[in-house]
Amino acid sequence: MLVGEDQTFVREGILRVLEHAGMEADAVGDADSLRRRAAESPPDVLVTDIRMPPMMGDDGIDAARELRDAFPGLGVVVLSQYLDAGYALKLVADRPEGVGYLLKEKVAQGGVLADAVQRVAAGGSALDPDVVSLLIGRRREPDALETLTPRERDVLALMAEGHSNAGIASKLHVSVSAVERYVTRVFGKLGLQEADGGQHRRVLAVLRYLRK
Repeated sequence: MLVGEDQTFVREGILRVLEHAGMEADAVGDADSLRRRAAESPPDVLVTDIRMPPMMGDDGIDAARELRDAFPGLGVVVLSQYLDAGYALKLVADRPEGVGYLLKEKVAQGGVLADAVQRVAAGGSALDPDVVSLLIGRRREPDALETLTPRERDVLALMAEGHSNAGIASKLHVSVSAVERYVTRVFGKLGLQEADGGQHRRVLAVLRYLRK
């Protein structure tokens, strides 16, 4: 695993959290070093801040997108100091699988970062619930999404956070088979056909839900 964070105390804190979870990671302090180190030895997961040297703009997330293009199997967890849905959409626009977006303030909370890393390493997604709430508050696709029942929207929201059907069942205190029925109805209402494949339909449904 590779960590990109320019603030020393934050970087050390992230490394300690990952080490406590039994994960090994190297760390760098700028986007150029992030690109170079990842190219030399591609990690399974990249954990990076959005704003990093040398320009202190969107260097971190730009580097992450470049590295995902170069290494399609790379998982990326982006850390942000600010709640900005635009960054999350920028990250997941092309391929929502294997990506995470967390607020830095949540990293110190037990297991949050480690859980996100494990999800994206397995090809899932891990969006901070506050970010998901902000995205949900944006204007959504009309018609089809508006036909979803409250429970179907709950299921789709949890899908957007990267939960499996079993995870959604646990969150909503229902059976896995009930979740499967909800998911099937969501796919049907959004016009996603079986020919698209289960996982592909899941990604398309989440993108429809999060799209501006």
